[in-house]
Amino acid sequence: MSVADDRVSPQVRVMRHEDVDVVARIESQSYRFPWSLGIFRDCLLAGYHCLVVDQQAEVRAYGVLSMAAGEAHVLNVCVAPAFRRQGYGMMLLNEMIRVARESRIRRIFLEVRPSNLAATSMYHALGFTTIGRRSNYYKAENNGREDALVLSLTL
Repeated sequence: MSVADDRVSPQVRVMRHEDVDVVARIESQSYRFPWSLGIFRDCLLAGYHCLVVDQQAEVRAYGVLSMAAGEAHVLNVCVAPAFRRQGYGMMLLNEMIRVARESRIRRIFLEVRPSNLAATSMYHALGFTTIGRRSNYYKAENNGREDALVLSLTL
């Protein structure tokens, strides 16, 4: 990799069908209970707003946003393990917020594990507030369950 390659700016773009294999691989590396390849394909087919952060022809992060009836729901946001804490998640969420505003969405919702302090901190920095808790929402280790914090951003 040349020095010039290091200066290539990351781009947020629409996820393409040919990205799904890479996205599913990042998902599997990132979560103990990952979404399947089929779920990502279904999101694209359903017309959800699916985005990736691409830098140097490499997908480094992705997100899925559902929008309907004046509301949006962030269904998934993930940054590849090697690229975390470099601003890719923030870049992706800012683009999702921009798209929601452009679509005249009034409110964005999402769920996050309380144990995911980095994500929770990022969401709060973007103006999301905690509005509730869903008991036993996520699968957890040893056949357990973990609650989800419900966050909201009013646009």
